[in-house]
Amino acid sequence: MQRAYGLMNTIKACYIWTNTFNDAEIAEMMVVDACFVLGFLIVMHVSYRGKSYTGKSLKLCTIMHDLVLLENQIPLFFLHEMFQCTVLKLKSDISFIQLIKPVIVSNNLFKAKLKFDKVSFGTNDHFLSLLHQCYMPPDNIKKDDMTKIIHSAIDLDRAGVKFKPSEDPTWLMGMEVKQNRVPCFFWSWNRPTLTMPVLSIDDTTEFLFRNLIAYEQSFETQSYVTSYAIAIDMLVNTQDDVAKLVESKVLVNYMGSNEEAANMINNICKNVSSDDSYYEEEWDKLNKYCNGYWPKHIAKMRSTYFSSPWSIIALVAGIILFLLQALQTIFTINS
Repeated sequence: MQRAYGLMNTIKACYIWTNTFNDAEIAEMMVVDACFVLGFLIVMHVSYRGKSYTGKSLKLCTIMHDLVLLENQIPLFFLHEMFQCTVLKLKSDISFIQLIKPVIVSNNLFKAKLKFDKVSFGTNDHFLSLLHQCYMPPDNIKKDDMTKIIHSAIDLDRAGVKFKPSEDPTWLMGMEVKQNRVPCFFWSWNRPTLTMPVLSIDDTTEFLFRNLIAYEQSFETQSYVTSYAIAIDMLVNTQDDVAKLVESKVLVNYMGSNEEAANMINNICKNVSSDDSYYEEEWDKLNKYCNGYWPKHIAKMRSTYFSSPWSIIALVAGIILFLLQALQTIFTINS
């Protein structure tokens, strides 16, 4: 408790509700919360079978997810102080970063591993801000004003754009359009590829996105998660778009159906405003390609004549009817 009283002014600076409680109540809440979190993380770290959480995977997952809720955040500097005067004295072979790492890793949105080595925390940091740091773009990727809109995944596919998972990306949320550097006359040999991180869609995806976006909207920080969510929202309009991304192995859908996944993605950015984009350069490449003569007309043809089995059947029937009519005309002339 003495640690809490000694850090009271710093603790109060992290919250807006501190006028509602006196110092004793705040100190008690902070100590109780910190002890619970540290106790839970120790159980997770040592996997001790006698503890109440072990063996109950649903509770474990629920608590892990609850720890990154925006309304549940506890300042890491205070958690670190409590760690030093409790856990470290009993178990000196573990660092604070090692202890809290499972919380961040278990809430990863992507299949690629989080790069946790460069993560650091300050006075105002908490679990959610650390998770946010893990998605930070490198310095060479600059944000621009959001001015461009791209087609959905299925429309891009009809125009000839391919989708491919990113291999060892320098930025976990990075998307890159790779084009053939040598101009080629044949359309099929000059198709661009959009490389993307492999996104996992499950029942926790929406709440993770919403909390990260709420954090960006509430604090003075870069809005790269919001930019990514808007980008995915542009790519996905219907369940067909989800099916295409799943087929291309850039999206893993653990939800009940592609329609559920599409609805979830479309709901993430509702009532969210952002003027920042980290993909403008790549979207410019896509739009220039899609507005070209051949991609535009091939996409229109595929949308009109090959969008469903019935349209394909109708096209084939029309061609057969035309050929039969032509043959009949030829035989009539010859006879």
